[in-house]
Amino acid sequence: MSGPSKPSPPEADEFLDTDGTDMLDSEEHKDTPPTQREGMTTEVVRSEGREHALVRRFRLLVVAGPDTGINCTSVGERAVVGTHESADLVLHDRTVSRFHCEITLADGRAVIRDLGSRNGTLVDGVSVVQAHLRSGTTLTLGRTQIRFDLGTDHVKIPLSEREEFGLMVGRSLAMRASFALLERAAQSDATVLLEGETGTGKEAAAESIHRESRRVDGPFVVVDCGAIPPDLLESELFGHERGAFTGAVTAREGAFEAASGGTIFLDEIGELAADLQPKLLRALERREVKRVGGNKYTSVDVRVIAATNRNLRAEVNARKFRSDLYYRLAVLEVRLPPLRERGDDLALLVEHILKQQGVAEGPEASLVRTPAFLADLARHPWPGNVRELRNYVERCLALHEQTPLTPAAAEEGTPTVDVTLPIKVARDSWTRSFERRYLEEILRRHDDNVTAAARAAGIDRIYFYRLLWRHGLR
Repeated sequence: MSGPSKPSPPEADEFLDTDGTDMLDSEEHKDTPPTQREGMTTEVVRSEGREHALVRRFRLLVVAGPDTGINCTSVGERAVVGTHESADLVLHDRTVSRFHCEITLADGRAVIRDLGSRNGTLVDGVSVVQAHLRSGTTLTLGRTQIRFDLGTDHVKIPLSEREEFGLMVGRSLAMRASFALLERAAQSDATVLLEGETGTGKEAAAESIHRESRRVDGPFVVVDCGAIPPDLLESELFGHERGAFTGAVTAREGAFEAASGGTIFLDEIGELAADLQPKLLRALERREVKRVGGNKYTSVDVRVIAATNRNLRAEVNARKFRSDLYYRLAVLEVRLPPLRERGDDLALLVEHILKQQGVAEGPEASLVRTPAFLADLARHPWPGNVRELRNYVERCLALHEQTPLTPAAAEEGTPTVDVTLPIKVARDSWTRSFERRYLEEILRRHDDNVTAAARAAGIDRIYFYRLLWRHGLR
């Protein structure tokens, strides 16, 4: 966002027509396709030697409250409003949360989402968690009122010229925009925060950055912060000295030391316990770690990439995640789009999966290349994203037939009763189907929070993770 400035008179406002009406609703734009009126357009332009997608510019103008008169203009497809210094529109209203709400242009529409703020977000006087916006809408955050306006011009979003980046493939605008950011990340040692739903390929993105960076010859070390018990995670990250705790019969280096000269990938960073967050912050700021039971710090030459399927800004508001740690992790943020925003990538992803399975030239590949098969894929919402797609394609290949694919049955479908099988085999088939559908639903109900889902399921979190791994959900 551009910096704060005093507002211009409404009649001179570039975001309004000369009569004060929204340009979006004028006769001139009445017949423009929605995807070209708002959000990232389907139009690609070449500028400065590379291709760009066009995103409608928007402006936020404070019309009431302590910051009346401040306005800022978007420089991308999303903007955050709050009191934290890293917000795009920084307010000084004490009734506004650090990261209060986020505005995104996607699928041709402007969407506002409350980030778990203390006092909530109102759109034209109605309290919302998420809502669509149009020009002239008034947003109320605490004592502050903000006018949202769409502009008549566009922001150019750089697109990669490639359809592959490391381990990833994609030709859709959403993925090429992500590739452009990942390419920039690979050229530096800046800390990267990867955001995206479960199954969008965050670990593949992290390893791809590593492979494309100058650290490619160094180690790539993965630590899943959600899968390791909190009392063991400190030792996993920073190592321990002999005798530091029961069972520590020898000294052991941690992941940071093991990754020296390369990259450490901290998956599920939103699961990190509160008492470990300041220790990770020191490691990020000083690039030095102290083993459990040790009394000296060791310097490490390591590049850090973190990933989460949570909204860490909302976690900061809830005081579950330190704002200073978030600030250090989010030096470069990259959002990986869900598969439902990547319809143009389905055929390419299927081919990629066939190559990974080594059957691209085999007769079974013809099953998943038919127009009817690809059309069925395009109609599915893919809540499990690329991971779900991979599991489904692999299952069809293994069974040599297209299995049912419906939103109700997700990937597994409901198994049929096959009386030609022994009862134990048939029962195991039903059990696997039930377990997968149960896990998917309980994760969805708890916003993909593994800890909360395991607690609601009445089982240990480690065992819950084992079930997720068994069914390909992690």
